[in-house]
Amino acid sequence: MQQLQYIELETKPNPTAAVIWLHGLGASGHDFEPVVPELGLPENAAVRFIFPHAPNMPVTINGGMTMPAWYDIKAMDIDRIVDTDQLMASSDAVGKLVDREIERGINSENIVIAGFSQGGAVAYELGLSYPKRLGGILALSTYFATAKTVQVSDANRGIPINIYHGTHDPMVPESLGRQSVEKLKELGFDPSYRTFPMEHSVCLEEVQDIGGFLRKHLL
Repeated sequence: MQQLQYIELETKPNPTAAVIWLHGLGASGHDFEPVVPELGLPENAAVRFIFPHAPNMPVTINGGMTMPAWYDIKAMDIDRIVDTDQLMASSDAVGKLVDREIERGINSENIVIAGFSQGGAVAYELGLSYPKRLGGILALSTYFATAKTVQVSDANRGIPINIYHGTHDPMVPESLGRQSVEKLKELGFDPSYRTFPMEHSVCLEEVQDIGGFLRKHLL
């Protein structure tokens, strides 16, 4: 996969922490840009937010239409039939963005991987397998697509994980969020799980809770 294009936003010069936030199917890095001011971070917090754009590819469930996607979804059954090779390639590509932040002077433990929907599936894979300790994983309205194959790194056993889901989500049923929690527990993790009365989206209360997670684990 070619190098990812992305949007970069810094809350203050000389950041000491970074959040890499992955959008969902058919969207772009611009999707979560407006969230940053709503997180309630301290005024002196120097955080670099990176919003990558997924590459364009044909998506089977959308009639083969080409659109921004982290991987192909071949069927919408309860477990989702996805192109795991493409998901892994996306994880590797986002991992290079993590590498770059470390090269720029950010401690790996001050880097959080966040993802919505498809982006969340990539966030699980990357966050759990990355060879250096990361600051945490934020999984929004998503599912754990590589639960059976992920190679959890010793560095990220015990990584903080917050999971959020809408109880009325018609795209990614809330049962898949609960299933992710169970799979993570089987792997030895202790994720936090919160639901909100919403569909396949985010809400202000959720964003504020994410802000609390970032304050606790990055600042």
